[in-house]
Amino acid sequence: MKIQILVDNPNSWIIPYAERLLDTCKSNGFNAILLFNHDEVEEGDILCLLSCEKKFSKLNLNKHNLVVHESYLPLGKGWSPVSWQILEGKNEIPITLFEATDEIDTGDIYLQETIKLEGHELIDEIRQAQGEATISIILNFLTDFGNIIGKVQTGESTFYKRRKSKDSRLDINESIKSQFNLLRTVDNERYPAFFELNGHFYKISIEKMM
Repeated sequence: MKIQILVDNPNSWIIPYAERLLDTCKSNGFNAILLFNHDEVEEGDILCLLSCEKKFSKLNLNKHNLVVHESYLPLGKGWSPVSWQILEGKNEIPITLFEATDEIDTGDIYLQETIKLEGHELIDEIRQAQGEATISIILNFLTDFGNIIGKVQTGESTFYKRRKSKDSRLDINESIKSQFNLLRTVDNERYPAFFELNGHFYKISIEKMM
């Protein structure tokens, strides 16, 4: 079985986990390859679309086009579902494996699992849990391939917007404790926490000491 793994952002945090998925697929006897460009995708059996930032359009090339999304679809479609749910105060984050279609986040659902956090994790630890869960749910699909039947999404759909740098803004009139979930989800380099005071903007970095 030919498996292709596509990550269309060569700087994505998920690349180490995509590489681990690649190695695990190979060790289990699959013909697997990791790609970084949509145009490199060829005909095959399974295409895994991991944290892709652009819509993949050539869905006819592979028998299955798998997407991992961290919400209980059809709830929580859209962008950055893990961060938005942490901001909602959740520490149990659903993860859904589903079939890509022309319409974003609407395909048949194959598997659903749960990422369990404890509430202290910062972004690197959150991404580690997310990456581990991504590998797990795809391997579960491959292990039981042929016996898993997709289910049509039913129920109400909700959508998360794309997070922007302004969403990392802290309120200087609120406590650190009340804004800790926001601090957990910021990236110190790409979209750091910041605040404004007396017309000036200040960046705050956060890291765990122990």
